[in-house]
Amino acid sequence: MAAPGSILFVCNLNKVRSPMAAALAKARSPGMRVESCGLEAASMVDPFAVAAMAELGLELEWHEPQPLEAFEGQSFERVIALTPEAAAWVEKAGLGPTLYWPTPDPTLEGGSREQRLEAYRATRKALEARIEAELG
Repeated sequence: MAAPGSILFVCNLNKVRSPMAAALAKARSPGMRVESCGLEAASMVDPFAVAAMAELGLELEWHEPQPLEAFEGQSFERVIALTPEAAAWVEKAGLGPTLYWPTPDPTLEGGSREQRLEAYRATRKALEARIEAELG
């Protein structure tokens, strides 16, 4: 499958999975239009997501979460839903051909700071593998 010219990543709050995916896709294909949003917009990006992406030299701390409605009327060559809830909504939104990538939610991990950060790394690695397969 050819790499798309534009991608929209969608999760629930646009504070962990979709901004991580967008940052990874932008790093891999700098000329491509890559956006991210949530069904709703969180007030800020998750600090653990910022830390996990910083390990790769990718900045998320300035990311401003966007709601899905911010992209109404726009079109993308590929819309990628990262949660079951997002998958149900993006089909209705009609923003473009939709894929569903089930992606683990690292915010559900408890334990020490390192255990929690490891969950974010695992999500990052899962997204890296999917993006490499999609854009590679």
